[in-house]
Parts: sequence; C-alpha cells; structure tokens
Amino acid sequence: MSEFIDPHIGRAFAGRRVLVTGHTGFKGGWLSAWLLHLGADVVGLSLPPSEGPGVFKSCGLADRMDSRIADIRDRGALQEALRGVDAEIVFHLAAQPLVRHSYRHPAETFATNVSGTANVLDAVRQMPSLRAVVVITTDKCYDNREWTWGYREIDPLGGHDPYSASKACTELVAQAYRHAYFADSNGPQLATARAGNVIGGGDWGEERLVPDIVRAASTGVPLEIRSPEAVRPWQHVLEPLSGYLQLAARLVEDGSEFAGAWNFGPELESTVNVRELMQMVRTAWGQGAPEVRFPEQQAGTSSALHEAGILRLDSTKARTRLGWRPQLRLAEAIGMTIDWYKAHALGDDMSDCTEQQLAGYSALMAGSSLTRYAMVAE
Repeated sequence: MSEFIDPHIGRAFAGRRVLVTGHTGFKGGWLSAWLLHLGADVVGLSLPPSEGPGVFKSCGLADRMDSRIADIRDRGALQEALRGVDAEIVFHLAAQPLVRHSYRHPAETFATNVSGTANVLDAVRQMPSLRAVVVITTDKCYDNREWTWGYREIDPLGGHDPYSASKACTELVAQAYRHAYFADSNGPQLATARAGNVIGGGDWGEERLVPDIVRAASTGVPLEIRSPEAVRPWQHVLEPLSGYLQLAARLVEDGSEFAGAWNFGPELESTVNVRELMQMVRTAWGQGAPEVRFPEQQAGTSSALHEAGILRLDSTKARTRLGWRPQLRLAEAIGMTIDWYKAHALGDDMSDCTEQQLAGYSALMAGSSLTRYAMVAE
C-alpha cells in the first residue's frame, strides 16, 4: 500500500470486502488495481476480458483478486456467480459503453445497461454486510441541448441515441432502487456517478480515440477522425475513479447525506474538441507519432448517427461537498496515457508501471489534501 493516500480513501478500503462489476474492462480494471493498492479484498464480476492487452490482462489481475465471470443480463448466472460473496462496498461498472455499438445493437445495450443494472442491484441488496453501492453511468445520461455550460445533477435526463438513453434509464433504475430499498438512513446507501470521456493506459476498446491512435501507430496507417469539432470533457481515468472512491468512503462513513447523483468532470481547460485532443496526443507522442486525418464534411451532408456536439459537466457539488477535484492538467493526463502505452510496447512490467502511476497520482491527492487542510487551519 502506498504511503501517499488521501485520508478519506485510506480509511475506507483497507481490509474491506469490495465487489467491482465490469472488472475486466478499462475503468473496472484500473479501479480493481487501485483497490488492491489500497489493501481491499476485491471480488470482480464481469464478462471475460475482450481481445487486446488491457489493464486486466497486462497487470495480471486474475491472479491478484477473486475474478468471477458472468453476464449481468442473465439473472440466474449472475446470482450463481455471486454465491458466497458478501461485499461491504459495491462499484457497478459493468455496461455496454459505446455509442456507435448501441446503434448497431440497441436491444443488447438496453438489456445490459438497464435490466443488467436491476439484476445487479437485486443481487447485492441481499448481502448482509452491504454498506454502500456506487452505480457508474456517464455524462451522456443528460438530455443534451448543446449548452456551452456544464450539466448539473439536477438537469433533465435523456438521450438521442440508444447508449445515452440506456444510461438515463440506468439512472432512473438506480433512483427507484434507492427510494424503494436503500432509503433507511441506518442501512446501506446508493449513489450514482457521472464522468466525462476518460483516457488512460490499457484501453483497447473499439471505436475509441486513444486506442484507435495507438493501433494506428502500430500499423502505420493514418487514422481518420470523425467529428473533429466535437467538444468533450476529457480526463485521465484516475480522476473520476478518485471521485468514485471518495464518494463510496463518504457513503460508508456519513451515510444518506451522500446518496444521490454526482458529477466528476475535468477542469474547463480540459474540455476541448477532438481535433485539439489529437494534436496534443501527437505532441506527447513525439518522434514517430501516428498520422491523423480530419476529413472535411461536404456541404449538405450529415452523419447518419447522432452524436453530441458539445458536452460539459459541472462538478461543483463534488468539489464543495466531497472536497474532490481534478489533479491533472489535460497535457499531464495525455502524457501519463502515452507513457503507459510506450512502456507496454517496450515489454515493461505493466503491473509495476500501473502501480507507479497509482502511487504518483495518490501523491498528488495527498499534497492537494494537505494544502486544503492547511488553508482550513489558517
């Protein structure tokens, strides 16, 4: 366990039993690694890891935690896979996470993200030791009106595409379960967390910008970028994960005061368009950076698939009530990401590389916390 641990996080997870759904995925893999770093007893429930050397495979997480395989759409298989698991804290990340995939497979997307979430909540609410559940959704759960300001937790939910709509539905499912089964102020508490577009080492997902540019680097084929002017709240994966951890810690320590919905978005300077992000990635890459192309859309044509043009998050609630805040500038987040992929390409020990990045980020959190405490003391 690192000595550089934010006080809220360190107290909450050492020795605790924690369930992570979606642990074989990108964010779930990083979260599982961080929880192990904090000394938690981690159980994972997910589909088998996808192709590619993601965080789960690269860091050997299957040998470091209790990894269980099941499809959350299958209620019976899910309950069987969780037999004997009595978690105190649950992070639900298992999901179909891609917008364009949702257009091709809408029913599958709704089944996973909506019915699957209900199946998970049904299963975990039966656990005698349960103290807190954090359901991870997305910034895309909001009814996007192309506002230039950030969406707040009280803004309407919605979705123009199956993925976004399914995540809005996930929020409604979580809200219903919170009112119906997690309403006792002395019982387990439930919250939802909405984050922006995450980047970081070990993401090999299809139709995702950073993995696509890494693949372009290995093949030498220039990458064509769709929607280069689309604006997104970019953040390193450890930024929202730190929020999820702090939120769960407060649910355990302080209860119902911290139930409900929370945004974990980056600073405004990190909300840039795709074109600028790709240019920053190539700068960070340096010599041998992959080529990217930004084909201009012809007048009178439009994409057949709707994707949001502008999307920003307002994280004032998390900043003021949790004391959470981003630690990395966008250039630093990109640098950490490229460093991970380059280390992987060189055949480095990726478990050690990941641990080093966790320790470094935890040191930033500890320094930020000490600064805040000093300001309060003054």
